[in-house]
Amino acid sequence: MVHGSGEWEDQTGCISIPIYQSATFKHKGLNQSTGYDYSRLQNPTREELEKTIAKLEGGKEGLAFSTGMAAIDCVARLLKPGEHIIISDDLYGGTYRLFEDVYKVYGIESTYVDTTDLEKITMELKDNTKAIYMETPSNPMMKVSDIGKISALAKEKGLITIVDNTFLTPYFQRPMDFGADIVVHSGTKFLGGHNDTLAGLLVASREDLIEKLRFTQVSIGATLSPFDSWLILRGIKTLAIRLEKQQENAKHIALWLKNCDAVEKVYYPGFKEHEGYEISLKQTSGFGSIISFTVKEKKAIGKVLEEVEIVTFAESLGGVESLITYPYLQTHASIPEEIRNRMGVTDKLLRLSVGIENVNDIIYDLSKSLN
Repeated sequence: MVHGSGEWEDQTGCISIPIYQSATFKHKGLNQSTGYDYSRLQNPTREELEKTIAKLEGGKEGLAFSTGMAAIDCVARLLKPGEHIIISDDLYGGTYRLFEDVYKVYGIESTYVDTTDLEKITMELKDNTKAIYMETPSNPMMKVSDIGKISALAKEKGLITIVDNTFLTPYFQRPMDFGADIVVHSGTKFLGGHNDTLAGLLVASREDLIEKLRFTQVSIGATLSPFDSWLILRGIKTLAIRLEKQQENAKHIALWLKNCDAVEKVYYPGFKEHEGYEISLKQTSGFGSIISFTVKEKKAIGKVLEEVEIVTFAESLGGVESLITYPYLQTHASIPEEIRNRMGVTDKLLRLSVGIENVNDIIYDLSKSLN
């Protein structure tokens, strides 16, 4: 992680890859190219990031986009009108909005399924099903899907398996080791790690998929800028130490929340009683630092969000600063209320992204409003 792809060299001996802030590149003559023509097509800084994330995930190639949603949009364009995709029913609201409000218009069918249940997935398969898309752990209910079993089912049926690995990153989870074809990241989150840039990343394990994804990437043009590529590369250098500290903090905070009188239930895969605990032990090397929890009384929501000082009330997650979010009205507002309530994304749910601050300071900050 610290040294990136290991493929980049420069005669100057730079330790940090330069930011190639150039829109276009000089040709020496007709049919002569350095390999770089125009930065929408490729840029040396972005290329280093793409090689780095591919190496970390164990895939053939990576692709970097201007946002996480641009990366998911590129995946969605693998589907043709009349084709069908199965998607985790507990997922980021922006992903739901993309498939329901954008691609549904173009004839792409979507079915939302509890992907922790292989039987339910099997029951929803159709003749026109082409892919299975899952978040694991899911956002925000922290449900864990068995990547290996789902990938095996998909291969048997000739389907593409897509895994959103934003919450754990390749440091804690490598979906391709369990058969996934495409891995998705919002690089804005843990990979960047500092809440200072937007980015999306894809990694693919199959040449046929890479060719299609790359064509869409350069045709649509939502590619990551050189400077933002450099910021994500810089973030990846400290990914391991950040995630270890954030997870250590999260374990203490999750246990404290579990014993807090104002809290009704805590959703954290690191608890042995969590439904996905055994699967997590099999396919991950860590549980991450995202915790969701419900409070017993709705009035506590406003109190927490207004009174926290060290923890920041803001959308997003994965940065060094602890952030708390109200999914019901923020990240999942685009999902119909009936579905939100069924999934557990109620008006009493909060999602906490644990940062690297002193854990006692975080707990004290939360206790002021919860106790």
